Amino acid sequence: MFASVLVANRGEIARRVIRTLDRLGIGSIAVYTPADRSAPHVREASQAIPISSYLEIDDLLAACTRSEAEALHPGYGFLSENPGLARACAEAGVAFIGPPPAASELMGDKVRAKQAAQAAGLPIVPTFTEEEAAAEGAPYPLLVKAAAGGGGRGMRVVAHAADLEAALASARREAGAGFGDDRVFIERFLSRARHIEVQVLADTHGKVLHLGERECSLQRRYQKVIEESPSSVVGDELRGQLGAEAVALARASGYVGAGTVEFITAYEDPSDHYFLEMNARLQVEHPVTELVTGLDLVEAQLRVAAGEHLDLDQAEVRLTGHAIEARINAEDAGRDFLPSAGRVLVYHRPSGARVDDAIEPGSEVNTAYDSLLAKVIVHGADRSGALAELDLALAQTTILGVTTTTGFLRSLIATEAVRGNQIDTGLIERMEIPEGPPGAEVARAAALIFLRLKAEAAGDEPFARVDGWRLGGRRASSWWRLAVAGGEAIEVELHGDETRAIERTRLDTFALTNDDERRDWTYAEDGSVLWVGSGGWAWPVRHRGSDRAGDDQAGGDLRAPMPGQVLLVQASVGEEVQAGDTLVVLESMKMELAMTAPVSGLVAELSVTVGDKVVVDQPLARIEVNGSQ
Repeated sequence: MFASVLVANRGEIARRVIRTLDRLGIGSIAVYTPADRSAPHVREASQAIPISSYLEIDDLLAACTRSEAEALHPGYGFLSENPGLARACAEAGVAFIGPPPAASELMGDKVRAKQAAQAAGLPIVPTFTEEEAAAEGAPYPLLVKAAAGGGGRGMRVVAHAADLEAALASARREAGAGFGDDRVFIERFLSRARHIEVQVLADTHGKVLHLGERECSLQRRYQKVIEESPSSVVGDELRGQLGAEAVALARASGYVGAGTVEFITAYEDPSDHYFLEMNARLQVEHPVTELVTGLDLVEAQLRVAAGEHLDLDQAEVRLTGHAIEARINAEDAGRDFLPSAGRVLVYHRPSGARVDDAIEPGSEVNTAYDSLLAKVIVHGADRSGALAELDLALAQTTILGVTTTTGFLRSLIATEAVRGNQIDTGLIERMEIPEGPPGAEVARAAALIFLRLKAEAAGDEPFARVDGWRLGGRRASSWWRLAVAGGEAIEVELHGDETRAIERTRLDTFALTNDDERRDWTYAEDGSVLWVGSGGWAWPVRHRGSDRAGDDQAGGDLRAPMPGQVLLVQASVGEEVQAGDTLVVLESMKMELAMTAPVSGLVAELSVTVGDKVVVDQPLARIEVNGSQ
């Protein structure tokens, strides 16, 4: 076994790999860019080496030389599926903890991978050339996909032939930015489907195993949101078939290490399935497989890379109970899952669940990297038990300072469709996004906390109170006008006695009782904004004004709904545009968002140019309607 391993990644996956290295007594070496100097993975490693970029192979190999690392673990994302990194490691005498370069090169090219899968006997989704897709009678809807891509980037669903050209251009841009390769291809799109994947494990001595399947159908924009193992719609016979196909492809490609073979299946009949792609790396959702099999996949990767035999036979693989993982992202579910940014003010982790995370109080969340902040993983005797455990864990999770998907995840797993396992890859796009407790309840809680904090700051002297206290004992009402994020300004009237019905339960939490229901509210102050959170939900609340990003758009102003960078400007000052025309294209966390004209009129002002970085609500353009601003 290796004496030391360099972890060529950051965030939660770097911390997760370091945990296994520590358990095995292997020295862990972290790398970090200037922005990550104080990141948790840097502190937790045995040694840390500064680099200029996680994407520079020369930097990573220089760090291996400097630290005398014997092996390199790439994690996922970044260079994890780049055969160039594996080759560079081999030339430097550093063991690469992943598949051979030829295997990752083959599987990383989605076109060649489909050809290899077909040759290995796997069913594949029909593909089309641009000419065939543009021809009359083409079987729309179709799906444009990046040839070198993954994780949903560079993918566009095309409903009509008239939309094909724009979809191809957009997918190519996104693929080029995300993978350095702008090639795309076109395939059949299953309007209602399930996404099921099989974990494989192969050693250097010819043994290849599968570790069962994961259900990954709950997605938004082709990014997985909830994953579970096993799939409740896969029986023993289908599990054996999918596993045999995954093993056959791994053998045919000369695969070594941990990898995942992904399938798309018909919703009505999962046995009607097609090969989708193979991910030549450890998957984000690998913890659910670990919980049902009892295996440590990172340890297995290390032992395989060190040349050891897999000490497990296929018949010994058992799936026990049910595991579910929920990904908490820095995104605003109420605004079409747009990325969010900010500084983590409060972070409470749940008890009784496995949490793989990358944040702590004080962490800065920006749009330079993927939006994943944490994964909450639970295990139960069956699916319903696991869902109950997950709901409890998410309810105990509090993140203030950055808008996250925690509350949305609770609402998602509470739906009848999810509870009844009536799920498919398009479910989230079809459902209404819940908002959590009513805005009036949030505003009332915020007003009470505002008052309590002011009273505490004033030393709770009677004449310094702001709760309506009057000489002689007479109490008057106090009125508050508050703006809860995503809603109208709300007026709240608080009576003197009511302001005392609030109990501090911890340093950053108050308990409030409303209509005989007692609820804990966690808070954090950030300038003029008070963040409040309860049951997994969180809101920034301002003292006054609506502060809604969409208010000005009705009047012809276009503002940035997310932080990011200007990728394209497709209009000019003085140009006449129609409502819905694309004016500016933003890029954030490798995702493109087309910003369209809110009204028809003349472009009176363009406030940004290509390459500009923007923040939430920053003006982008202004349209004059009928000659008036």
